[in-house]
Parts: sequence; C-alpha cells; structure tokens
Amino acid sequence: MARFRFEPTPRTLDWTLFVVVALEVATGLLSLVAGEPADAIVFVSHGVLGFTLTVLVAWKLRRVAPRLRTRVAGRWTTALSALLTAVTLGALATGVFWAFGGDFRFLLWNALNVHIALGLLVVPILALHLRRHYHTPQPADFTQRRIALQYGTLLVFGALTWRVQQATSRLLALPGATRRFTGSKERGSDAGNAFPLTSWVADDPAPIDVEHWTLTLTGELAQPRSFNYDDLTPEDETRAILDCTSGWYSAHDWQGIAVGSLLDLAEPTPAARWVSFRSVTGYRWSLPIEEARDALLATHVDGEALVHGHGAPLRLVAPGRRGFQWVKWITAIELRERRDVSEWLAIFVSGFSETPRE
Repeated sequence: MARFRFEPTPRTLDWTLFVVVALEVATGLLSLVAGEPADAIVFVSHGVLGFTLTVLVAWKLRRVAPRLRTRVAGRWTTALSALLTAVTLGALATGVFWAFGGDFRFLLWNALNVHIALGLLVVPILALHLRRHYHTPQPADFTQRRIALQYGTLLVFGALTWRVQQATSRLLALPGATRRFTGSKERGSDAGNAFPLTSWVADDPAPIDVEHWTLTLTGELAQPRSFNYDDLTPEDETRAILDCTSGWYSAHDWQGIAVGSLLDLAEPTPAARWVSFRSVTGYRWSLPIEEARDALLATHVDGEALVHGHGAPLRLVAPGRRGFQWVKWITAIELRERRDVSEWLAIFVSGFSETPRE
C-alpha cells in the first residue's frame, strides 16, 4: 500500500472534496456572468480545480468501493453514494469532453448545458451525503506539513494537466483550441442575423408589431419619456461580442441608439444609480448607470434589421456582459436608486405568464 502513502486521511479527504466542489460550483456560477478578458482567471480556476477534483474523486472511490461491494453500508447510504458517484463522474466527464472541443445534444441541451446541470445536481446530493457522514474537522486535518505538501502537489497537478489539455487541443487542432477564453465557440460572426437563435427559459413571445410598440422610460427621471419605433433612428454603432452561456459567441457591428443619448433626453435625477431594461416577456436585467450609458439599444446588426428571434424591434447590446444579460424585446427602461433584486427571480419565471402564441 506504499503507493497510496500520499493520500490524505479519510476525514481530510472528505472535507477537501467538499471545499473543492464548493469552489468548482462557485467558479462555475461566476463564469456565467464573467464576460471581460480580465475575468479569464475564473475559467482557468474552474479548469484547474476540475482536474484536481478528478484525483480526489479517484482516491475517494478507491476507499469506499470495498465497503459498497461488501454492503457494509446501509441500502439508503449505498444508493446515495452510487448516485453521487454517477453524477460527479458525469459532471467531470462532460466538463473534460467540452474542454477538448467535444459536444453532443441531449434533448434541448448541449454538452455544456448537461455539464452545468450535473454540476449543480452534485450540490444537494453531496449535502445529503454529508448530513449522514458528518465528522467535525480538526485543526490537525489541515495544519500538518504533509497535508500542505499534498494540497500544493494536487494544485500543481491540476494546473499542469490544464496546461497539457490546452496544448494538446492546439497541437491536434481540436475545436477547443479556437474557443474564446469563456470556452465558447465562434458562430455566425459578421453575418447579420445568421447567428444562433436562443431564448432564455420560457421566453417565446409572438412577433411584435412595431406600429403599436412603444419604449417607455420611467423611474428616477426629470422628464419620463416614450418613443415609437420611428423615433429610434439607428445613429450609433458599436462593435461587440455576444457570448452566450450555451457555449457560442458571435462578433458583430451593432447599430441603434446609445442608451446614454436616451437618458440625456429624459434627464436622470441625482438619485438614479441603476438602469433596468425590461422585456415584453417580463424578463429584465440591470446595469449601473455609468455602464448603461455605454450600452446600445440595437435595432440592426451588420446593417440588417434585427429579426424577431434576435430581439426585434429592440435589444440591449452590453459589451463585456454575457448573452443572457443582453435583454431582448425591450419595451421599458426604468431608472432606479437601487438595483432591482427581483430580476434574479424574473429571469427564471419570465415567459410563463405570456399570452400564448396563436
């Protein structure tokens, strides 16, 4: 058994697994809202921790496999452990598969979506597992020099494996080698409306008749305003990358009207700190007012009028933000003193209360 001398004690291993899984989930969730190149450390950390986690899981499986085979554990414990093992291995496998450029379709999901779903599913199962196997950690579990060496070596292994994966993808010209730092693949750049059509959750409104559509500006404003489609002459243009959390990105020249120009017409009060962009579906997202001023309300992409599926008649273009924050089918803009925290709920229930399409 000398070859396993490097392994931590059972209690240390369990708590290390818990901490690494928590960090993996945290960096995974943070990656969904990280769109600036400076945020690349989030994605690197997620990858390094993922490869580190594979070693920890292998150690854990080596220890528990004999007990499961001999049925030392109870039926419920055995079933829960088997489920946790399957979901964890599935999350790791789909993550590595996606990192090397692989993809597949499962119902409406691609490999990245499946990876995210399995990763989130690990959390409640692991919580149930720990509830039945809780052991209070002791200072000695994490303060010994040997343990520091173990952790350092594990992290170095994870970092080196991540670098090897990156180099292998480039050497073999795998799809993963040409991805953006977020892991997204290029789709339909500079080709007008010919980039993927995606909607968030249940958002699927009927096409909007621009003859009866209005954009309203309300909230912390000296002069609340409303505009019809003909009022929004596409005078401004910006180059921005739409990076979708479903694993693709597309770079375009977007035409429309700068948010700052509309705000100047409505004269924000000194209390205005946040700008909330609201969709016809009930979906909404907020930006700090200074960032919002640099955003664009797009009516066209690469010189083509936006089609309905891409948010016509008006969608938000927010450089540096991920695709789900680029609100489509905008009908209202509200200036607020504080951020609209209810938007975190709205993005998951928007669309369900819409009038059914005919």
